[in-house]
Amino acid sequence: MNLQNTSHRRKNILTGDWTLVSPHRLARPWDGKKEKPLTNKKLSYDPNCYLCPGNERNNGEKNPLYKDVYVFNNDFSALKNEPIQVYQDGLFEAKSESGICRVICYSDNHKTTLPILDVNSIEKIIKVWQNEYQTLGEKSNINYVQIFENKGLIMGCSNPHPHGQIWAQESIPTEVKKKDIQQKRYWDQNGLSLLGEYLKQELKLEDRVICKNSSFVALVPFWAIWPFETIIIPKRHVVSILEFTNEEVNDYAQILKELTIRYDNLFETSFPYSAGIHQAPTNGQNNKHWCFHMCFYPPLLRSADIKKFMVGYEMFAEPQRDITPEVAAEYLKKLSEIHYSKI
Repeated sequence: MNLQNTSHRRKNILTGDWTLVSPHRLARPWDGKKEKPLTNKKLSYDPNCYLCPGNERNNGEKNPLYKDVYVFNNDFSALKNEPIQVYQDGLFEAKSESGICRVICYSDNHKTTLPILDVNSIEKIIKVWQNEYQTLGEKSNINYVQIFENKGLIMGCSNPHPHGQIWAQESIPTEVKKKDIQQKRYWDQNGLSLLGEYLKQELKLEDRVICKNSSFVALVPFWAIWPFETIIIPKRHVVSILEFTNEEVNDYAQILKELTIRYDNLFETSFPYSAGIHQAPTNGQNNKHWCFHMCFYPPLLRSADIKKFMVGYEMFAEPQRDITPEVAAEYLKKLSEIHYSKI
């Protein structure tokens, strides 16, 4: 079957979900426009930003005059340390959820972003991720630690200061649970890592690989839903971020910078996305079947201000895409590793 001109469905091996691909609907992924949105030049320090050093947050607390990375408990946490309660009334069912929400400021510089930061600064962020994953995961009521970032107003990010979040909770979330089931089933049947074997197949073809180094590969997954969706997978089987060597931390920082630079260069804009790390739960179980990976779900499709929306068929049936993952990978692969603002 020719996947580039035939309507077909692709299976996400990590979740078991399917995506409809309709390549014939879009002869070209976009018409070459670079409609840069109007943006105000940001300052390195914004006196009205509640994340900048020394500024007062909404709860009255003041940020320290921090440098580099700063972490604090979210002032409007979606999860709190709640006692266990269960509600059931016929078909109505609910259960209280205990947890902690943290905010990670990547830098004291208000106007920077991940692709603009140097590799050393990104390494510091990774080391904070490691520390938070370990510290939060050791708590008795925390069974999963979700590290993620929403970047850009189009993704609902309310503050442009470079930051990410961590939600640590008692339950294992729905998407993570699906990945847990699929990876464990493959491990039990084959004694091998599901993502590890998938990566071997991708590296043989190179069709969807964007960039790689000694420790990591960034590629557009075969089952990608979002137009320029990507995944970062370690070459070595690693269940969590805690298993990275110093060299792997450096390589991880390098590939994060390179991938996000390519994103920015695609439409010459600060590329919006939701990015998240999936790794072993902290539930005290043997999670050797888990393979650490990081997913990027960017919404842009044709230009800096044209977003892909999940509507109609995608809301009521299943995700659908026109541009194939192979074409998306080719566009990202051929972009410069130097940020467009530096050229």
